[in-house]
Amino acid sequence: MRLRLLVTSLLIALVTVAPTWVSLQPLLRRALNAEAWQRASTLVLALDVGLATLLVYLVLHFTVGRPIERIEKTVNDLARDDREGGALLLRLDRALRRLALDLGEERRRNQSQLDELTTSHAALLKLQAELVATDRLATVGKLASGVAHEVGNPLSGILGYLSVMRMRQPDNAELIDLVQRIEAEVQRIDQIVRGLLELGRPSRGKPQPIDVRPVIDSCVKLLGASLDFEGVRVEVEGPSSLWLLAETGPLSQVLVNLLLNAAQAMSGKGRIVVRAEQAGASARVVVEDEGPGLSAQAKERLFEPFFTTKAAGKGTGLGLAVSRHLLSQFEGELRVGDRPGGGARFTIELPAP
Repeated sequence: MRLRLLVTSLLIALVTVAPTWVSLQPLLRRALNAEAWQRASTLVLALDVGLATLLVYLVLHFTVGRPIERIEKTVNDLARDDREGGALLLRLDRALRRLALDLGEERRRNQSQLDELTTSHAALLKLQAELVATDRLATVGKLASGVAHEVGNPLSGILGYLSVMRMRQPDNAELIDLVQRIEAEVQRIDQIVRGLLELGRPSRGKPQPIDVRPVIDSCVKLLGASLDFEGVRVEVEGPSSLWLLAETGPLSQVLVNLLLNAAQAMSGKGRIVVRAEQAGASARVVVEDEGPGLSAQAKERLFEPFFTTKAAGKGTGLGLAVSRHLLSQFEGELRVGDRPGGGARFTIELPAP
């Protein structure tokens, strides 16, 4: 680079000094005699060219040479593994292309990491919500376990006294009616206490591979004689056999609860579809009704203990909370959604064996 600058400076000096020297030569000849001019001309010309070359070189070195040297050093650093030679501009072009590719790859990696962080953040938020819900259930379970026996014994006594009253006054219709109403309310209290106990009760055993289709058929047949299902048509869809990991008792309890909720949401008239399906490494049971569906606010609180969309006295608000708790013991999930065309959709998802 320095040699090039020196040659360039020499050429520039010759181009600039030569016209000046030619134009000043007559004046110098008149000012000096021929002998003096002959001796001085060569020396003065060489001195002029040398000084001009030095001046131009210094200017080019500080304005062009040093920046180019820094660029070349940068290009060499960027293209350390570039075994191809070539001019500076060619190497600079290759280095910039390689740098652009590296920057693009780095941008893709950063975007991928950002997407992973976003997904992880969403998963953490979901886990936090589940932990809050689990903590609430655990609190309710501890509270229930402390008072269940104290409440259960008086309830048993009340039911016994009511049986005695019915036997002693079998002909008193008004009294019998009151006794039946009291018994219904006592049974409702007993169901609430039992539901609370289910929240804190551990699994009864390890999940086993079970065929869910017979469980569905049994639950549908069991509820067929209920008054809530007099005007309800239940349709079961899916394969004749679908295996999953669970326990028959808790799974039946969840299915019965979902079917009862669906029938009551339709006021005892309409169609319920129960569909079993395979979903990769999981198995699903979907329960759909033709009721009014659920609002966004209701969906957010649907699995909270004691929250219910039913009229006062028609529900305890524990069924869905208990159902989700039972399924979580088998690494399962219970999700709520909307049925196309109106109505609610509840999805049970459990691991397949």
